[in-house]
Amino acid sequence: MSGLPGTGKSTIAGALAAALGAVHLRVDVIEQAVVGAGAGSHPLGPVGYEIAYRLAEDLLRQGLTVVADSVNPLSLTRQAWREVARAAAVDYLDVEVVCSDPVVHEHRASGRVADVPGLVLPSWPEILSREYEPWDSHRLVLDTANAGVAGCVAQVQSAISGPDR
Repeated sequence: MSGLPGTGKSTIAGALAAALGAVHLRVDVIEQAVVGAGAGSHPLGPVGYEIAYRLAEDLLRQGLTVVADSVNPLSLTRQAWREVARAAAVDYLDVEVVCSDPVVHEHRASGRVADVPGLVLPSWPEILSREYEPWDSHRLVLDTANAGVAGCVAQVQSAISGPDR
């Protein structure tokens, strides 16, 4: 699950993981644990992602389904998740969560309360100025301006159970 902060990706990822009986692996939680342990400060750069990649591969090799949740702003980070799945010899689905209505997105982003203790959420101007490369590969796009959590979860479930999976 990829997308800018405030689009609903963590909410959808958590609901999807629950529906699938999967592990919800959230980079925000990992990064905040690193900061909380005194091993770094925000922004951490690739540290949280590198830890998440290794955890995801280990969990996948154990036969568990993983719903990875991170902004994934760069082509490099998106490719790294694909490589994790390939290394574990499992299928993957790239999902980008967007909110096509900027007014709704700003309202959500500005009204959020951190659900990870100690995590400082980005402001709307920080979200707008964040580096976020265009996608260069096929993905499922969930637009939360037009669909609720249950509808988004159903779209992902349909995609992973489709004829080419």
